Amino acid sequence: MNILALDPATTTGWAHSSGVSGVWDLSVRRDESRGMRLIRLNKKLSEIHESVGIDLLAFEAARNAGPKMQGALVVQAELQGIIKLYCETNEIDYIGLSPAEIKKHATNKGNANKEAMVKAARSKFIGIDIIDDNHADALHILDFIQVRYI
Repeated sequence: MNILALDPATTTGWAHSSGVSGVWDLSVRRDESRGMRLIRLNKKLSEIHESVGIDLLAFEAARNAGPKMQGALVVQAELQGIIKLYCETNEIDYIGLSPAEIKKHATNKGNANKEAMVKAARSKFIGIDIIDDNHADALHILDFIQVRYI
């Protein structure tokens, strides 16, 4: 089964069951509409689907945020919409996982901070250069799915 795991954000962490992983920069550049972030994500999904295939897409599905993080939650909701639409259009199964589920799986602590998630990834995924917390989260999401569902 070809599994793609995503930590969707402007800097999106991704990991595929074929062994490839990394981060995608979906930043909106000067003189671009905000919708370019969504177009970039759709293009990246197509590239992965065409190159290594996707049977299941698992992603962090943030559902709430503190008052200072409302803008980030809106961006993540938009990205989740693109993920779901892409999956529905291409007949790909998908599952959203809560941040607490992912953190508990990775560190045994449902409220682990970014540093703890990166540290856990460096300990678990030997031989992979962990780029940042987004990359670490994507690797943990992939591992969660492989351990719990496959």
